[in-house]
Amino acid sequence: MKSSTELEINSVKHKVEADPSTSLLEVIRQELGLTGTKYGCGEGQCGACTVLLGGQPTRSCITTLGEAVGLPITTIEGLEKNGRLHPLQQAFLDKAALQCGYCVSGMIMSAAGLLASNPTPSEAQIVEHMSGNICRCGGYPRMVAAIKEAAEAMEGQK
Repeated sequence: MKSSTELEINSVKHKVEADPSTSLLEVIRQELGLTGTKYGCGEGQCGACTVLLGGQPTRSCITTLGEAVGLPITTIEGLEKNGRLHPLQQAFLDKAALQCGYCVSGMIMSAAGLLASNPTPSEAQIVEHMSGNICRCGGYPRMVAAIKEAAEAMEGQK
């Protein structure tokens, strides 16, 4: 049964009319038109749908709208500020860490969660944290390099 729900996505409040059991991914993509978050497996296994929910990397395909109420949500579109890419977005471009690009938004959002909790992760910590995100093209080494570069850039901005 549809109900009116208010969500805060990318620091903007949105009213949506949807059943609380609807996946957060469906609301983000279909109701709000934020298509950077991708549908991958639909089972929370590939990471393409990762968003930050309350600052934590979360698989939006298996998270319901009802579970997201009251928590700030950040999608890939919310990382850029005032026309400037987030250091992770820039590093993924600089390191050519995107081949087909399908997994990239989920990779970046997972990495954003990592860097928020551990601003200077080791390579092993990056690999471990990112192990839940699948890249069918196999761009993992460039992605790890991009995350390390972004961590250094963010540390330098402090």
